[in-house]
Amino acid sequence: MNIGLCGSHRTGKTTLAEAVSRKTGIPFVKTGTSEVFKEHGMDPSLPLDFRKRLWIQHKILDAAERQWQAERSRFITDRTPLDMAAYTLADVQGSTEVDFPGLERYLGRCFDSTNAYFRLLVLVQPGIPLVYEEGKAALNEAYLEHLNYLVLGLCRDDRVTSALLHLPRTITDREARLAVVLGEIEKITAEDKGAG
Repeated sequence: MNIGLCGSHRTGKTTLAEAVSRKTGIPFVKTGTSEVFKEHGMDPSLPLDFRKRLWIQHKILDAAERQWQAERSRFITDRTPLDMAAYTLADVQGSTEVDFPGLERYLGRCFDSTNAYFRLLVLVQPGIPLVYEEGKAALNEAYLEHLNYLVLGLCRDDRVTSALLHLPRTITDREARLAVVLGEIEKITAEDKGAG
């Protein structure tokens, strides 16, 4: 059972994924976007026109899929294709020129990849205190909420077949978050054994 933590940046996904990994022995696979931008001579902090945004998002998904395919056993990760879709959609503004068929193809690819690689999605919402860290994404609370609602909508799309654990935003304590996720893993594991 592969587990993908999804949601906006600065919500504690990496910390939670690492804790689940330590507790369960499920390997943690860290995916990154900045390396992909760097590989293609681009700066993730600079604005991109939508055509370039869509192009780099495909490259980011390519890199993540290569990592996931290389895993020989189940794994947990701190980013899913639905996160990638949300960041792409967040760039669409009222005046953005969008290749809509291209966007639809990319979103379809994100849904297909999510279903292919993940049995369980854990939506981690904003709620933990925001602390500035060098090299980390911006601390814009409104943008985090915008991304949160995009990911929430994508997770609820009927094209997603993965199970979803919607972690309540009121649960911000690390140990409490860990307990909820571990409980869901146990539940799904028992269901899978019962069905098998």
